[in-house]
Amino acid sequence: MSPTKSNNPKGAGSKPRNPRSSASSSASDPVRRTALITGASSGIGETLAWLIAAEDYDLVLVARSRDKLEALAQALRESHAIGVTVLSLDMAASGSARKLWLALQRQGVAVDVLVNNAGVLQHGAFTAMTPADHQAMVQLNVGGFTDLLAHFVPPMAARGSGRVLNVASIAAFQPIPSLATYAATKAYVLSLSEALGEELRGTGVTLTTLCPGITATDMMARAQAGSSTLQNLPAMLVSDVQEVAGEAWRACLKGQAIVVPGTLNLATTLAARATPKWLVRRLTGLLGRSTL
Repeated sequence: MSPTKSNNPKGAGSKPRNPRSSASSSASDPVRRTALITGASSGIGETLAWLIAAEDYDLVLVARSRDKLEALAQALRESHAIGVTVLSLDMAASGSARKLWLALQRQGVAVDVLVNNAGVLQHGAFTAMTPADHQAMVQLNVGGFTDLLAHFVPPMAARGSGRVLNVASIAAFQPIPSLATYAATKAYVLSLSEALGEELRGTGVTLTTLCPGITATDMMARAQAGSSTLQNLPAMLVSDVQEVAGEAWRACLKGQAIVVPGTLNLATTLAARATPKWLVRRLTGLLGRSTL
């Protein structure tokens, strides 16, 4: 699909505001910083869009829902006078990352911050889900995630600067019955992020992995709609999306490798890494089966 480029709210025309190679750039026309956010139409992605816009970044917003993106883009332009590009793409579809990369290449837009946030969650017994359910999680949470990194990280490394914020989950730290495939995909996100972060050490590019617990987002609301157990979660276990996004953005700016918002969530992840694997399996098995 073709991108919809915002009108420049500062009246500079329809061209991208950060053409790195443009001969017209000068000290009086400083290069703009741009952040690309997938899964930007709601939840953590939308909240991060507001936080990053407040730092005077131009934005590229990506999600399947064009209407939601357009409404968000207009609100961001009016509030922060930034440039916003909207692209309606399903990042689970093969070739979507390349389409996105090529669209921005044509516009001369270099991405300074990549927020790899698009993801999907399915809760329930593995055997009760369809093969399509499992494949949807793998295609987006693993395939689309990796393809974005493969397209946008090498140019950052070549320039010698860039920040990446990958969104995983505290589910990445242990196997979770009732979230078996989802947890496995997020373990992949965390593992790849840690490895790639070390590969890029000293290049000027940093990778931060956000591992939130249960957060009040649309994705969680959809999961709760199909699970009476999730609907009855104690309020103390559900994190505020503003707090999660704020902590994630601060960690990204610092180049912190892993951020786990919330004291209880952090304690859980530390315990999972320190506990023998067989005991982790037993404990998560008891907990996971109780939610089915």
